[in-house]
Amino acid sequence: MYSRARRCFTMLGRAFAVTLVAWGAMTTTAAHAQLAAGPKVVDIPSRPGVTQRFLYIAPASAKGSVILMAGGHGGLQIFPGGRFGWGSGNFLVRTRQLFADAGFAVAVMDAPSDRQSAPFLSGFRQTTDHVADVKAVIAWLKRAEQQVPGPVWLVGTSRGTQSAGFIATELSPAQGGPDGVVLTSSILADPASRAVPRMPLEKITVPVLVAHHEQDGCRLCAFSDMPQLMSKLANPPQAELISFTGGQSTGDPCDAMAYHGFNGQEADVVSKITAWMRAAKP
Repeated sequence: MYSRARRCFTMLGRAFAVTLVAWGAMTTTAAHAQLAAGPKVVDIPSRPGVTQRFLYIAPASAKGSVILMAGGHGGLQIFPGGRFGWGSGNFLVRTRQLFADAGFAVAVMDAPSDRQSAPFLSGFRQTTDHVADVKAVIAWLKRAEQQVPGPVWLVGTSRGTQSAGFIATELSPAQGGPDGVVLTSSILADPASRAVPRMPLEKITVPVLVAHHEQDGCRLCAFSDMPQLMSKLANPPQAELISFTGGQSTGDPCDAMAYHGFNGQEADVVSKITAWMRAAKP
């Protein structure tokens, strides 16, 4: 009788153990499913009385994060349901899922709550308030409960490179800044505001990737001006230029569907950018 009772107890113990393992697997699966759920709109405090909104996408196996900074005036006007009031065709906005598919959690930044009307980010990208807003997003992405390990990269395109470049000169990772920077279709010459090559880029202490179309027809982004930018990137631990040719160009040469926005080359451009980011290991 004792032997039968012991066998029953052993069987119950094994069943309980199997149940615990199964429950743990279900819990892990549920956590990953929740993490990999569809895009969500996030609002966080960034300055007194100000909130910063971004669209967040997190794949289950993310090994790093990107903050995507659109060009133009930067006022994406993201609605609570995730719809964009402006800028849906911007290179980084329309490729956001490609970054997620490559294994990066994605935050598509809007203008902050106190810049939700014209001129939005125009005249604001190289200010201490803008630095504070981006720093708050970086801190949110690095919180343990986001369950996304790895570095946080700033990725800017066109006018967004004036944001990404400036912030990287103002904040080191130890100060809450990015772990790496990607500049696409950089503003290389601008009579109205400080172009990226005119910034103190020697202060940047993280890897920098520059991606540019050799046929970019925007007068502010001529590929012939690229040496001015690359010569200023002598101090970062890693700095590289990846250039592209071909694709399609329609409309205004400074718009997102021209060579300036890597029209027709989105998958190739994002693939090369994300491969470089993974190899850089900041």
